[in-house]
Amino acid sequence: METILAIGIGVFAGAGVWLLLRPRTFQVIIGLSLLGYAVNLFIFAMGRLRVSAPPILEKGMVGDPVAFDDPLPQALVLTAIVIGFAMTALFLVVVMAARGRTGTDHVDGRED
Repeated sequence: METILAIGIGVFAGAGVWLLLRPRTFQVIIGLSLLGYAVNLFIFAMGRLRVSAPPILEKGMVGDPVAFDDPLPQALVLTAIVIGFAMTALFLVVVMAARGRTGTDHVDGRED
């Protein structure tokens, strides 16, 4: 499972970087989104994958507090998803305004 996750992160990151280098603004926005998904998967993977493990672990010994899994990676990913969605919406609005003003969606504002 770790291999599949690592390959998925690599594919998202590679496709995101490739799209960031494209000359059209919509492709740049999609590249930023893919790169954000790769980072989210990477952060989530840092929380360690466990097969058939409950999110709340059992008590170890009498008197020990209940041990929980680390919720920080999940909280970071949820926050990053919300921020990424908002930034994508903002980028789309800016790109639409720039296209209306310049008449093209080329990154530097002019066609070759």
